[in-house]
This record gives sequence, C-alpha cells and structure tokens, in this order.
Amino acid sequence: MKESKESYSIHGHPTNGSAIALTKIKTGIKGLDDVLEGGIPKGRTTIISGGPGCGKSILSMEFIYRSACEGIPGIFITFEERAEDIRHNAFTLGWDIAEQERKGMIFLLEAYMNPLTITSGDFNLTSLMKIIEGKASVMKSTYLVLDAIDILLRLFRDTETERNELYALNMWLQAKQFTTLFTVKTSPETTTPMRYDFLDFMASCVILLDQRVSEQIATRRLRVSKYRGSGFGRNEYPYVISSHGIQIIPVSTAGLRHKSLGSRISSGHPHLDSMLSGGFRRGSCILIAGGTGAGKSIMTTTIVKHFAENGEHVLYIGFEESEEAIIENMLSPGIDLRPIIESGQLLFLTAMPESMGVEEHLLRAIYNIEIFHAQHVVVDAISACYRMGTKKASFDFLMRLMNYCKDRNITLFLINQLEETMNIYQLSGAEISSLVDTAIHLGMIEIGGEINRTIMILKSRGSRHSNQYREFKITDNGLDLVDVYVGEGGVVTGTARQEVEVKESMEDRRRELMLKKKQYELDVKKSQLETQMAMMKLEVEMLQTELESLMIEDVMTQRGRQVRANMRGKTIQQNKPSESSVR
Repeated sequence: MKESKESYSIHGHPTNGSAIALTKIKTGIKGLDDVLEGGIPKGRTTIISGGPGCGKSILSMEFIYRSACEGIPGIFITFEERAEDIRHNAFTLGWDIAEQERKGMIFLLEAYMNPLTITSGDFNLTSLMKIIEGKASVMKSTYLVLDAIDILLRLFRDTETERNELYALNMWLQAKQFTTLFTVKTSPETTTPMRYDFLDFMASCVILLDQRVSEQIATRRLRVSKYRGSGFGRNEYPYVISSHGIQIIPVSTAGLRHKSLGSRISSGHPHLDSMLSGGFRRGSCILIAGGTGAGKSIMTTTIVKHFAENGEHVLYIGFEESEEAIIENMLSPGIDLRPIIESGQLLFLTAMPESMGVEEHLLRAIYNIEIFHAQHVVVDAISACYRMGTKKASFDFLMRLMNYCKDRNITLFLINQLEETMNIYQLSGAEISSLVDTAIHLGMIEIGGEINRTIMILKSRGSRHSNQYREFKITDNGLDLVDVYVGEGGVVTGTARQEVEVKESMEDRRRELMLKKKQYELDVKKSQLETQMAMMKLEVEMLQTELESLMIEDVMTQRGRQVRANMRGKTIQQNKPSESSVR
C-alpha cells in the first residue's frame, strides 16, 4: 500500500512540521486507516489480538492482498490453518489468493504444526528467519504476516524461552525493516493475549478486536490500545466482515466536511412546494414525522415517485414493511410504484432491524447507495432503528448515514413514527431533530367524531417556509392539500370545517343582501333628493321670472310717470321725507 508520513503531537493532532515524521503504511481497509491516522507503522511490528470469530486472519490477509493488488508483494505465514483453507476462505470475499501467488505477489507458507509432532532438543526460530529472509529477498518484499504466532510459541518448553525467542525475532524483523503483523488469540473474558501479555509491550502498535452480544445482537468492535509515535482514534469502533472484507465507519473520526445545501428540487406537489418556498434543498436531510395513519408513507412515496419519474435514482430502506406490501398499499391512494421500479429508478432495500447489527445495516445501505448511484435515500422508519440494539446504536446508525449522505450531496428522507406522549418538537425521538434541515409534522385532529389530517413545516434551515397548518386529504388520486380554517376556537377541519364554511357562506350572503338593500335605499333617497332639488329649482326659476316681470313693470311705471310729468312741464319730485322730518 502507499506510504504516508505524518507528524502528530501528544494529543494525536498534526503538528506544525517540527516533529519527526513517522512513516506509515496504508492498510487499504476502509475506516481502519482513519482510526490509525494514516496506517500501520512502517518497518515495525503491529499486534492484532482478539477472540474467535473476530476476523484477525481476515484483517491481516486483507492487508497483504490489497497491497499485492497495488503491486507490493507480501508474505503470509500461517501456524494454525492449512494454506488451502485460507485460499478458499479468502475467495469467498472475492480475493483470488492463488492468482496473486502465480504472479509472485503473495507467498503463502503453511507452517501448520501437527499436534502429534514430537520435538527433540532445543527449538529456536532461526530456520524461520532464514525462510523469511530468503523468500523476501526473492520477492523484494518487506510486508509480513505471522498468523497465530501463539501456536508457534507453544513449541517452547518454558515462558522464558518463549519471550527470549520472540523478542529476538522482533528485533531481527525490525533490523531487516519488515512491516509485520502478528495475530494472537485472547480469552473471551479479557482482551489480554493468553499467556502472552508481554507482546503488547514489545509491539509498536496494538489493535484489539472483540465480539460481544447486546440485546441478542452480536457486534464486533475494534480498539487501538497503543501506537508509539503517533496519534490514533482512542474509542471503540464497530466493524463488520462483509462480502468485500473488513469495513469500519468511525463516527468520531468523521469530520464535518458537509457542503452547503444545493439547489431547490420540487416535491412533486405544488401546495407542498409553496409551503417550502419552492421545494426541498438538494443534499438536505428531511424528517417526516407523525402518528399512526397520519400519511407519512403516502407523502414520502408521492415525493419518491416524482423524483424517479424525473430520472433520478431513489433508494428506499424499509425496516417495517416488505417491498411487496409497500407497493400494494400505495395502490389504494393511486400511487403506482411498479413502473419506476421496472425502469430502475427506484430500489427497495428491506430487512428486519433485528436481523443484523448496526454496522451490517449501515454498510449494507452504503454499499447499495454506491452501486445504485442513489441521489435520494429514504429510511422508513427511524423509530424501528431502536430494535437494532441500544439507543446509542440507533443514534450511531443515523448519524453516520446522515454524514455519509451529506458528504455526497444525497438528499435523505427520514420517516419517524411518533408516540402519543411525544412532543411534536422532538420529532425524531432519536435526538437528531436539531441535525435535520427540514422537519415536517403530520398531525391528526379529532373534531365532531371524525379524524382529519394536518401538515405543518416546523423548520426549514436556510429557507423561508410557511408557519401555518394545512389540511391534507388522502384521495384515490394521491394527496390533496388545502388551507385550513382557523377561527376563534383554533383549527377546524373536515366536516366541522364544511359546516363552518356553510355558515360563513350564509352569513356572507346575508351581508351581501343587506348591502344591496341599503344600496337600493340610498339610491332611492338620492333619486328623491334629486327630484326635490329639480322641483325647487323650477320654483326658484319661476319666482325669478316673476321677480324680473315685476321689476320690468316697475321700470315701465316709472318711465310712464316721467313722460307724463314732462308733458305737464313739471319736474316730478320724488315724494321722499326730508332728513329733518325723519329726525
């Protein structure tokens, strides 16, 4: 595998470069190099200890095989299993050891000792060193595995000789710059190698493997107890032996490398898009939570169908219903998933939560996401994840799946079954509510002897969203979202809503008639006023005419008097009282 030079401080963090670099060899095992912060130490000894079934031989063989595939030869010496059994076991994981042997990249030495073998005289490891040195010289190899070294040590008659010979072997290997893996057994009750606790002090790196059962579910865990000259992940890390080898996804080493949320994508329902100001954000985590019968699966499959019909790949991980049951149940509301399954846009991955441990579920999901190139993932339902083991196991599963999807800009939909006693503001029930980007609550309201469904957007990170309830109905043609009636008594839905709407309609009609009546009365008054004003205007005009006639008459009279006075030769004096007489 590739070499890397890392400088770490006492706390395991990278230094500023002033420290002496420790050269490491990548193991090629998913997740292990992250825990080891780069790989195992080059030219030093690493101990892999564990009980039966932990995968000690698999881990060491995977290191040799992965290195061989990259053109780096390695030697694998087994003291317990037959070489043919090892080849066969490796082939079940897709590793063709025989092919690499023919290429000269792997040397598999069967040092299996027959239990009936009788030794005479003093026994030492000189011959083993010669074999290793000779073969390594021919292959130009510095990678070495001694599998089940404890079996070899049993050939020595006393513990002092065991230690002396093993220390001598270790010093010789380091002098020859071999990067060596020793595998050794531990007892089921302890992680200390049986009889060989001194090995941990001798080695530069110690990796402990163990297998335990909790809540009737078996889980394998890995822990690095020692790493001279380097930092490392100090927690216990669950791992699985999959069909491709050992895989680890350590949540504590997963950095927050999430990219910003992507562009908006339509949910496939105009009303829901309007509540979300245009739809979901690509690469976000959406939580859809509600009680039994609230319509969670119907809403989710509506969204899934829209994505798939637009050419995007959707992986549906189901923990509660089989694929056939989901398909059949969705036909009732008019959601036919069969065409998008046949077209290869939708893939179901269903299993009982109890069927395997958390790591198996997680890696199974990740494997299918990768080979299916999923752009959207649905988990139905996260409330079932508790049945994988403990509450912490459920949290680890969801956290690592969320991190994985966010790192790859995959939109993740989490469906959760709420209990009656749960607060709607703790929708996830797995303490991840604060980690999701969009939280949708599907509620049920009982009014007037009937139950009606409502939807509410509680949060939508980085986006505007509706803060109002909406009523939604499940019809033969899918979902139908409508605005709810909000009155003095709160939200009214269903038949009660219809009754209120009828009453409101009648009241609106009554007000409309009253308005028309008042408008008519006003128009009549205006008309009467206009008529009266016209008549008064006519009277005024008549009086004005009479006045003008009288004025003309008066003028004519005055003129006649003047004419008569002139004819009599007298000046007509106006008969006015004098100022003095008035006084």
